[in-house]
Amino acid sequence: MQTQVQAPVVAYAPITAEGVTAAITHAVKSDTKPYMHTSAFTGGAPQYFGEQIASTVVIANARPFAGALSLDHEGVAFRNNVSAVRDFHDDAEVERVYYPEIVAFLKAETGAREVLIFDHTRRTDTAGKSGFRGPANRAHNDYTHKSGLERVRTLLGEDAVARLDERPVAQVNVWRPISEPVLRSPLALLDATSVEPGDLIATDHVYADRIGEIYHLAHNPNHRWLYFPKMRRDEIILIKGYDSREDGRARFTPHSAFEDPATPARAPARESIEIRTLLTF
Repeated sequence: MQTQVQAPVVAYAPITAEGVTAAITHAVKSDTKPYMHTSAFTGGAPQYFGEQIASTVVIANARPFAGALSLDHEGVAFRNNVSAVRDFHDDAEVERVYYPEIVAFLKAETGAREVLIFDHTRRTDTAGKSGFRGPANRAHNDYTHKSGLERVRTLLGEDAVARLDERPVAQVNVWRPISEPVLRSPLALLDATSVEPGDLIATDHVYADRIGEIYHLAHNPNHRWLYFPKMRRDEIILIKGYDSREDGRARFTPHSAFEDPATPARAPARESIEIRTLLTF
């Protein structure tokens, strides 16, 4: 069941005078746990089963204060980062050149002892392009407390889960445009300090051989949405998807692609690559 309802414009104290007003798709709280058939399960577009609502929100231009954002506070960081990769469409080159670049960068950026890259995904808003998935256009976080622990267990083993108090782990996505500038389907990110626990709705993620779990996001008028307009290939966003530490730092950072109403009619397609990593401290 998929229901779209247009909500009124959300009003909250702006963190910058600049920004756009656009729709973000939220989940609606229910006594029934929502679930989603992934593209790996359907063989095509993913299918969401649960009530949802298109809420009109203000999404602030975060470029003027990008340097003040951090993974541990807002769950988001924005950095200039030049890559030696010539062709981000080439999996072999991405794994040979880009993976080591990201490992070195994240170690220097976060102080992590170890950085494990476990996959990468390319996305475009051009339908049916081979080697690409579509933009994720529903407010979500890639992991829950449960599935974050399961990811640690799967990749690092049961011993790593038992030692999280002494060697904490965080999951971080590195998002980069591979065509520029990004004018269509930009990425909106939720300031993690504005997330309340009740806003996060655990959702089963159904694959052919297993069931995972992600968070979808309920609407809250106190949410603070951010984006970085006209991103270029030498710019990256770091997004924290999970942190084993429960000490007040950001643990989950919901995000979503959105349609910018100011997008030019003939704007080129958005193409991006995201690297998913697990950091051990």
